[in-house]
Amino acid sequence: MKLSSDWTEFSQSAERLGVSLTAHQLAQFAQYQALLLEWNERMNLTAVRQPAEIRVRHFLDALSCARMMGDLNGRSLIDVGTGAGFPGLPLKILFPQLKLILVESVAKKGQFLQAVIDALVLDKVTVLTERAELLGQSPQHRQQYDWAVARAVAELRVLAEYLLPLCRVGGKILAQKGEGVHQEIENAVDAIKLLGGSAPELGEVTLPEREQVHYLVMVEKVADTPAKYPRRVGVPSKRPL
Repeated sequence: MKLSSDWTEFSQSAERLGVSLTAHQLAQFAQYQALLLEWNERMNLTAVRQPAEIRVRHFLDALSCARMMGDLNGRSLIDVGTGAGFPGLPLKILFPQLKLILVESVAKKGQFLQAVIDALVLDKVTVLTERAELLGQSPQHRQQYDWAVARAVAELRVLAEYLLPLCRVGGKILAQKGEGVHQEIENAVDAIKLLGGSAPELGEVTLPEREQVHYLVMVEKVADTPAKYPRRVGVPSKRPL
């Protein structure tokens, strides 16, 4: 598959984020973009509809997580509220040996995710149409993952209750955040400690041709999460810790 100059520019932008992509990986991203545009005509997967914006606001934004996460090959990651696959699927393309679980409660979005997985011939990827609160209490998923991640799902103290129960002790959570992150961290410190997390670490990311800084919040799981957490479906968002 011959790639256009747009994908050469994308590759160069990824390099500036510290990410090197092969020709095969670039072809996978091109196919992913085509599927996203095609399916987005039938369902609301993303409000971002211009190819150039998809490459920056979805693909590069997801790949920026690697700056704090390091090499994910051979690791396990659960992406909660993944939507159209972000940040999980771009990270899977970057790290082919990553074991990935995509959690999306909307069944139609789950169908799109499976279509991408099939088209890109990605292995070690599972789509779950489920709520994070239920997974966090399931023996199959509770405290099983090296990484639990989320983008634009909820404020940090709510996210902590979704994500930390899914991480093994020694694992980490990563939340992608925008402005207001400092207040979110301040509000979430007690909840994070209660759930078994360490003090949050904060990283900054500036995407190409964007002035607004994006933030990565990372928390290590240092102790078991108390059995009562996460609470019932809907409770964490209605009554944050």
